[in-house]
Amino acid sequence: MNNMLDWNDYKVALQIAEAGSLSKAAQMAGSSHPTMFRRINAVEAKLGVRLFDRLRTGYRPTAAGEEVVTVARQIAELTTETERRVGGRDLRPSGTVRVATTDALLFAVLTPMIAQFRQVEPEITLEVVVSNEISDLSLREADIAIRPARAPELHLIGRKLGVIRQAIYGKQSDHQNNGIRRELSEMPWVGPDRSMPYPELHAWMAKNGYDDRCVCRMNTLLGMHAAVRSGVGIAVLPTYLAEADPELACLSGSMDELSVDLWLLTHPDLRNTARVRAVLDYFAGPDLIATRLK
Repeated sequence: MNNMLDWNDYKVALQIAEAGSLSKAAQMAGSSHPTMFRRINAVEAKLGVRLFDRLRTGYRPTAAGEEVVTVARQIAELTTETERRVGGRDLRPSGTVRVATTDALLFAVLTPMIAQFRQVEPEITLEVVVSNEISDLSLREADIAIRPARAPELHLIGRKLGVIRQAIYGKQSDHQNNGIRRELSEMPWVGPDRSMPYPELHAWMAKNGYDDRCVCRMNTLLGMHAAVRSGVGIAVLPTYLAEADPELACLSGSMDELSVDLWLLTHPDLRNTARVRAVLDYFAGPDLIATRLK
């Protein structure tokens, strides 16, 4: 029987340690709970030692588990660093490029551009990762990120594509009458969920007392947009998403304190990879995205 661990064994231990539970680890790995359960049991059987304490709150590494997870992190960092450097030797604009962005940007801005990109670079496959979390480009969760940011991480390179402006919107049919307009503080609000990485909006709503008026919270901008369209309440939405929607009425001017820059980012090791360079050059084209944000 071969008791030596391979990279997949280390990886499953790392996934469980970082997720904190089998269910979340399986979801992140695109696997199932039973499969993840069998895999970690097999790893522990190889070593003859328990790597995790099974608690009601989740899985917690034992002392032996901490050692295995530490080595797994070192292996992950080494392999991703090697992949970035080797990938940088690519000379042809072909292959797969993984692009991370938010749901609202993909829906309202990027999808038509992706269709056009297919005509320009037919040999490049774009693998789009939609998430409102910040993708870690150092760990190759994505090759490129197109995302809002006040100040991008110093170890990344890229350029500012434009400014995302925000305003307050409500359902058009609820606000089209010429009668007395209710104060914003009296209206029901749709707000960002606590898990949504949107500190500026969280702070703004708390400062203005609108948190107390929230009747619904969402962890995505598209969710907030859909809720406003359905008349659940009013919300702060990016103008690129809401302004062109005939179902919505703008209830404020653009709020400068909530404006945020949109960035195109990658890791320095990937900037000279032909396929990555082709994607960067396309999305950074003269005012290509900036005009869609107005």
